[in-house]
Order: sequence, then structure tokens, then C-alpha cells
Amino acid sequence: MDILEFIRAVAALAVTLGLIGLAAVAMRKYGPEWMQRLQSATNRRERRLTLVESLPLDPTRRLVLVSLDGKERLILLGEGHLLGDAAPAPKPRATKAETVS
Repeated sequence: MDILEFIRAVAALAVTLGLIGLAAVAMRKYGPEWMQRLQSATNRRERRLTLVESLPLDPTRRLVLVSLDGKERLILLGEGHLLGDAAPAPKPRATKAETVS
């Protein structure tokens, strides 16, 4: 291997690492604003589901409080159980066939 090829390889590595470093600095400085603008452009309609709060219980389970159509729901993630609702679930309405007979 010639010394010039070695210098060329080291220079190419330095340029590549420099570009990666510049990209990291740019993403750290402009990334959050860019992502927020991108999300606000795609979210023109009002969202039905919002995350209110999240609480880790252990490495595999997490309690999540979400709001869906104005009603809060408490969900245990990791096991997939619905623990309870902040508001009681609506009762099913009786149909006309059930009320007539």
C-alpha cells in the first residue's frame, strides 16, 4: 500500500466523520423545530386521543392515562389489561324491539 493511498483513505474517513458530526449538530439544533412543523402540517384536524400521563411500574409494565373523546382511561401496558375508567362506561341502550316485547 502506497503512502498516498493511505493518506487518501484517512482523508476520506475524516471527511465522512466530519459530515456525520455536522449532521448531528444540525439535527440537535434544528431537529425538534423541524419535527414539530412537520407534525403540525400533517395534524390539521383535531385529535381524539391524547396522552395525559405515563408512569413506569417496572421494566415490563407501565400505567398510561389517556383521554379519548373527553373521557380518561387508565391502561396497564405490558400485560394489555384495562384497569379502569375515570368516567363510568355508558350502559347499552335498549332497542325498540326489546322495549316493545
